Amino acid sequence: MTLVRPAPPLARPATPADAGELVRLRTVMLDSHLGPVTDLSWQPAAADTLRTRLADPSGDLAAFVVDRPGTPGALASTAVGVVEYRLGGPNNPTGVGGYVFSVATDPDLRRRGYSRACVEALLDWFRTRGVRKIDLRASRDGEPLYASLGFVRTPDPAMRLTL
Repeated sequence: MTLVRPAPPLARPATPADAGELVRLRTVMLDSHLGPVTDLSWQPAAADTLRTRLADPSGDLAAFVVDRPGTPGALASTAVGVVEYRLGGPNNPTGVGGYVFSVATDPDLRRRGYSRACVEALLDWFRTRGVRKIDLRASRDGEPLYASLGFVRTPDPAMRLTL
């Protein structure tokens, strides 16, 4: 008997029409890291930003998505990234870098390769823009996926100032 494996999911570039679903999936991600997010006042601004930034295909922000099977207009998974520009240095002579964020899959659709498909498509997008250094912050659940794609822990601690 031959075992037939399902084809890997195909990720597609997100469009401005996906903004609401991208924000919903970001909330899913935040809920899984922080517990239930009760302040949703940020969502309209986030959706507006996504609609504007995704409307420019040559821009510095991209999102890749897998559509939710059997539910037109709904998404199952996403990965979002931006190209960042800094001064070059020994580890990144051009100063061009990428940052991956908002990688999320609906809980009922996890472990099907959806996040992997989205992140791989995003990594290809970075490559076409000459980005060779890509950062992200990994959850414990997400770390095995990122490690399998070649990401490694760095010694640099992150710090933040909120004004």
